[in-house]
Amino acid sequence: MSDDEWRKYSAAEINDHLTKLNNWKVEKGKLHRELKFRNFEDALAFMVRASLEISKMDHHPEWFNVYDRITIDLVSHDLGGISGYDFLLAQKLDEIVKTFMAK
Repeated sequence: MSDDEWRKYSAAEINDHLTKLNNWKVEKGKLHRELKFRNFEDALAFMVRASLEISKMDHHPEWFNVYDRITIDLVSHDLGGISGYDFLLAQKLDEIVKTFMAK
């Protein structure tokens, strides 16, 4: 992890990086995305697959699952805001989402 990734981003940097993500926004000071899958099994399979990348990065999301929906929030708590590492994880999650055809 580079120093640039592990620092709190400014509002301008966050807005610039948001343009590179699919359907993410800032909500309550966190990167936020809501996903809808075909069914519960796909939602759960996404979480299991994503957990492999999350563990490798050792950067854990706040996420919530109800049936076919998952809500994800990313923030670097120890930095007190959104960092480049949150954006890296968001990009990895976007790649995984594509394999499940989530909305």
